[in-house]
Amino acid sequence: MSYIIAGLGNPGEEYKNTRHNVGRMVLEAFAKAHGAEDFATTKKVQALTTKVDLKKGKQQESLLLMMPETFMNNSGKAIGPLVTTMGKVSPKKAEKLIVIYDDFHIPLGSLKVSFNRSSGGHNGVESVIKAAKTEGFVRIRVGVSPTTASGKTKVPHGDKEVEKFILGPFKSVEEAELKKVIKRAVEAIETIVFEGREKAMSVYNAG
Repeated sequence: MSYIIAGLGNPGEEYKNTRHNVGRMVLEAFAKAHGAEDFATTKKVQALTTKVDLKKGKQQESLLLMMPETFMNNSGKAIGPLVTTMGKVSPKKAEKLIVIYDDFHIPLGSLKVSFNRSSGGHNGVESVIKAAKTEGFVRIRVGVSPTTASGKTKVPHGDKEVEKFILGPFKSVEEAELKKVIKRAVEAIETIVFEGREKAMSVYNAG
């Protein structure tokens, strides 16, 4: 596999359409767009996985798509073993890891591509960093917060309010914007794979 694409979230129907599961939503949309087989349980890692052979012109890349089944805060248990060898980090493997997840500091409709950064307080990403023993992987942060009439992001404050918000479902009035940003995130993955993370940052981090 040339790339490992991980969509973070929580397993179970009760979490399926929550803001905290937008990473999984993006991965499922990507898999559907590229005709992947259904996600299936993998014994070697605690995740649902499928594979995609992505082609663009003469370029071809083999991708492993995975959704950890460990619950968000333990995402690293599923992802870590894929980028380490005998307990040691493999920089080449880590740089080919793309982790997709929600960010309530970013407005719904926007996304950010980054590389080799801190977790920013996201417990799922912190778990991946600790398990993989590196921050050197690509992230696609998908905004999930509404905005005011003036365009300011409505960010929840306090642990209880944050938990309630991210574990809550998207509102019906947000669905159109959600579909648009999921489509952009799918395109961002394709750009990273074929044109590199720097190109993706210049395209998707604007605005």
